[in-house]
Amino acid sequence: MLELRNISFSADTENGTKGILKNVNLTVDERFVAITGPNGGGKSTLAKVIAGILTPTEGQILLDGEDITNLSITERARRGVSFAFQQPVRFKGITVKDLITLAAGKKIGVSEACEYLSEVGLCARDYINREVNASLSGGELKRIEIATVLARGTKLSLFDEPEAGIDLWSFNNLIKVFENLYAKKGGSIFIISHQERILNIADKIVVVANGEISRTGTKDEVLPALLGKANAACPTLSDKVI
Repeated sequence: MLELRNISFSADTENGTKGILKNVNLTVDERFVAITGPNGGGKSTLAKVIAGILTPTEGQILLDGEDITNLSITERARRGVSFAFQQPVRFKGITVKDLITLAAGKKIGVSEACEYLSEVGLCARDYINREVNASLSGGELKRIEIATVLARGTKLSLFDEPEAGIDLWSFNNLIKVFENLYAKKGGSIFIISHQERILNIADKIVVVANGEISRTGTKDEVLPALLGKANAACPTLSDKVI
């Protein structure tokens, strides 16, 4: 279970200190949680604070009752927290197999590494020995990064807008990957997303706006109002983006 108690985060800017998160309180023990809201509202900052990339200015973060507020990203990773960036990192000189092996934290064979690639819809023989570099597309990098999260098998997995920069075919497959991840793996999955199809498979939706949590609830409680606002802003929108 994840608990956020009075979390605030401020950053120094050219115009002085700016409050990005303001007194955020949240308790999550659901399996699949979607975080959504307007751009610039604080969603990515919240995910980075949970992962340990950023340290909150105030408040506490508890994971299964342990205070992890001041733990580094490495220490949190050891306690079972994974983070997938909106723009996956490229690693020149490191192969896909190397990356999956590092993520697993143990020596694994080619066949096991290939299983993780297959789970995210990649033909293992085409990718297992490729470098994680600029030769890979954004969609390929996204799925390889998700394969590393699968290999880790952590209690809390955070994904920052996994649909960003990928084509429709990759997005359709991405939905299936998350559905399989939800069905097969334990722990909680946090996904920051504007996409209706991702929000629609969540157990809980958290709406973040102006650095605060404006609403939480099930998809039946939250999604109709969000879709109403999206349709009002863009009546011709066919593939809804919140």
